[in-house]
Amino acid sequence: MRVLLVEDEKHLADAVASGLGREGFVVDVAGDGITGQWLGTQNPYDVIVLDIMLPGRNGYDVLAGLRRDGVWAPVLMLTAKDGDLDQVDAFDLGADDYLTKPFSFPVLVARLRALARRGAPERPTVLDVGGLTIDPARHVVMRGDVEISLTAKEFALLLYLARRGGEPASKPEILDNVWGADFEGNDNVVEVYVGYLRRKIDAPFGTASLETVRGHGYRLVEAAE
Repeated sequence: MRVLLVEDEKHLADAVASGLGREGFVVDVAGDGITGQWLGTQNPYDVIVLDIMLPGRNGYDVLAGLRRDGVWAPVLMLTAKDGDLDQVDAFDLGADDYLTKPFSFPVLVARLRALARRGAPERPTVLDVGGLTIDPARHVVMRGDVEISLTAKEFALLLYLARRGGEPASKPEILDNVWGADFEGNDNVVEVYVGYLRRKIDAPFGTASLETVRGHGYRLVEAAE
């Protein structure tokens, strides 16, 4: 079984690669995100172990890039960060499992074997909402044949609204689900990002799919010309 390990802590990477080798894995190691993404697109791997905090390109960007390039090998995110939002970000981008440092090596091996047995997943469901096509795993948004470039936060806001099925979302709900319950900034940030989205997904196309519902918040509806 061939594994790609993308980890910048050399001592940890060497230890994990050595241990996996003794377990019968063939391991390629990349010490930064750019190299990791390149290796992931050039070689067929049964499983990819991907750290989030990487030099050159972080793990989220690497994962999004791999999925965008059609690499569907199972990915286990390996990180020192811990929290529900980190896991949500990883899974929304197309990760298959998540392990927090410090971790048990036997647990890592068991999870890698389970992922390898499962094989490459089916391509994640693409959402068609408001005249937009939204691919959560590839982080791609299309209106017709035009790809729309969004920042990570803009994409997260759009995806949250898309998944509500046309139900309005209030500012507090958006803040909790997009910025996190610990966000301490001004709730006007929601209005700012709604404005950013409208300028990208609606204004250039003469549509109005991101709607303000007075007293209730915002919702994504079928685009109105």
